[in-house]
Amino acid sequence: MSVQQEAGVGGEDLEVWIDQDLCTGDGICAQYAPEVFELDIDGLAYVKGPRDELLQDRGATTPVPLPLLTDVVDSARECPGECIHVRRVSDGVEVHGPDAG
Repeated sequence: MSVQQEAGVGGEDLEVWIDQDLCTGDGICAQYAPEVFELDIDGLAYVKGPRDELLQDRGATTPVPLPLLTDVVDSARECPGECIHVRRVSDGVEVHGPDAG
């Protein structure tokens, strides 16, 4: 994925990750952005990698594609488990999600 295709605040790249310990399995994220999120057979949500593979390592991140930024942010806002975190790649500061300033 090229830099131009990744979302950013002020042109900065963003990444998203899910805290499975807080995931309630509602699947709202997968409804908003199925290209980025998917529920696994364990009933929890995970981010997907560039080749559409589930990233099941704890704290695994994936880039936020620019066309999906709104969907990813809405997922973080609407998540009942408050487990979706969107942060800047450059400094790791959370810009959307439960720990955003």
